[in-house]
Amino acid sequence: MSTSIKQDDAPAGARSFTTKPRRGTKVRRQRVKAAWLFLAPMLIALTLVAGWPLLRTFFLSFTDASLSDLGAANLIGFENYLVYDDGRWYGVLADSVWWQSVWNTVYFSVVSVSLEVVFGVMVALILNAEFKGRVIVRAAVLIPWAIPTIVSAQMWAWMLNNQFGIINHMLMGLGVIDAPIAWTANATYSMWAVIMVDVWKTIPFVALLVLAALQMLPKDCYEAAEVDGIHPLRVFFKVTLPLITPALMVAVIFRLLDALRVFDVIYVLTSNSTSTMSMSVYARQQLVEFQDVGYGSAASTLLFLIIALATVAYLYVGRKQIQLGGD
Repeated sequence: MSTSIKQDDAPAGARSFTTKPRRGTKVRRQRVKAAWLFLAPMLIALTLVAGWPLLRTFFLSFTDASLSDLGAANLIGFENYLVYDDGRWYGVLADSVWWQSVWNTVYFSVVSVSLEVVFGVMVALILNAEFKGRVIVRAAVLIPWAIPTIVSAQMWAWMLNNQFGIINHMLMGLGVIDAPIAWTANATYSMWAVIMVDVWKTIPFVALLVLAALQMLPKDCYEAAEVDGIHPLRVFFKVTLPLITPALMVAVIFRLLDALRVFDVIYVLTSNSTSTMSMSVYARQQLVEFQDVGYGSAASTLLFLIIALATVAYLYVGRKQIQLGGD
């Protein structure tokens, strides 16, 4: 006599229990299939628009291609990256200017994104409060972000000019400085001038994301804290900040990606100055001014790899922090 139990002989509850996972699996597969179907046009377009140029840049980085004649390029291996010849090292990785641009980019990214997060949260908290004319203030705060970067950078370049700039005029009128300062030409001040312009422009972006998160927070927590007489600073660090952390992570990752590949604001304000040169400006200089497509492509490839590694590392650390916070 067989000891196996057929599904038809099982109780109704048992039959329904055994069939639910199968139906759930089938529905999940259908949803995944539908998701890939909807994503397919975007993935194809992304492959054509971004994938092909990226692969071509990778390929050109292993050649001696020149802007004057791309068709005459020859494969040279890793010589654009690093090569030892006649007792010396050559290539992007042996170029001190490249490493200076890496340091400038990292310094710019860390300082600017940190300031944008701090001031962005402060602006968002102000805009979230109830006061007269809040709608007008919210609209006005978004103006710097709405201005194109090239336009805002050129506008600040005029204001920071040491001959006719209004910034020097105001500071001299207040007695802060005795003589005009070349903010974008002096190596001591140029990086901070670039950071100031970038922070001014992108604070509204961070504030907008944080404000959206603040609008979704439950009110009962704050009402209970007010009844208990808890200090507002303690409420912010213990309640508000943990709840808006996911929104802050989104803001930081987007701003970090923009900061690591920064080009326009630095190039408009300081051109090819070594004191502020970013990795993108370095790659552009090799590609356009020196017309060395292979060398410039190697620098662009390294820039891509650095951004990819920074993004993966940040997402990993952020996910771990969210998991620890949830536990």
